[in-house]
Amino acid sequence: MAEINRCGAALLPLAVALIGCSLLVAGAVTGGGSARRLLVDNWLARTPQMGWNSWNHFGCDINETVIRSTVDALVSSGLANAGYTYVNLDDCWADNQRTKEGVDYLKYDNCFRDDSNELVRGYMDVATWGGSYGNSWRTTGDINDTWASILNNIDQNDAYAKYAKPGGWNDPDMLEVGNGGLTHDEYIVHFSLWAIAKAPLIIGCDVTGISKETLGILFNPEVIAINQDRFGIQGRRVRKYDDEIEVWAGRLSGHRKAVLLLNRGATSRRSITATWADVALRRDMAAEARDVWKHETLPGRFAGRLTAEVGPHSCKLFILTTVGR
Repeated sequence: MAEINRCGAALLPLAVALIGCSLLVAGAVTGGGSARRLLVDNWLARTPQMGWNSWNHFGCDINETVIRSTVDALVSSGLANAGYTYVNLDDCWADNQRTKEGVDYLKYDNCFRDDSNELVRGYMDVATWGGSYGNSWRTTGDINDTWASILNNIDQNDAYAKYAKPGGWNDPDMLEVGNGGLTHDEYIVHFSLWAIAKAPLIIGCDVTGISKETLGILFNPEVIAINQDRFGIQGRRVRKYDDEIEVWAGRLSGHRKAVLLLNRGATSRRSITATWADVALRRDMAAEARDVWKHETLPGRFAGRLTAEVGPHSCKLFILTTVGR
């Protein structure tokens, strides 16, 4: 797996589970044409990577016991079977001995070793060149467990939607779901936005004591399927009505569209409409709508638009399947 971070980080195309050392990556990023071709044509990350990372919850406070118990919990909870197969050790673990160990997923987080100006080197626009070197790249600053941070990161990430494709993904940073700073509805928004945006789904909470509510979010197979759709087309914001309500949409395989109705407001329920023009459907097409959080298909067929009531700091996520005229 290969990733390029917003501050110059990169992940090597190796193949199971650790993040960490700068030395292994430096040669691949700064090396000759053969190394670059290896990164571009490695056929890894045909869908966004899924796994767990230590940083958001543990920071530097990690040890062998934490990591072994995390692996056990990923397996015993079923999260590994759901697709969360990478276990990534973030900062504060690397030393010269560990740089010699074989790993499958290496995050280079040492910025620019030549001390050149970050803006000159493309610090703010990694997505525009990252696909030549890696399988994903950070598009934002570090996330934190707040509503404002989640929305800020996904907004920044949205600007680079055209650069995402199978083998190369925009990364608005790891998931905060389950860390306790947001409400259940806000975490559903977080996970839904990351899913429709084809962002890597990297869990950032302590899975050894994970709640049923958090598992219910991270396990949702219909939302994961949107993220892992084989077309790999990043969904994006297609309509902004005001400072509170907006529509996100993206194309899926099988003549389907993912449509997210988002209410950013903190106080009121809002009626939100996605028109067929918003989601790139022909005006004369009819569609069935499936609510992927309720796991139910709405009765009847929809023509021209889909409207739903959405609570404050909440969203509705649908899959529209065209069924003719």
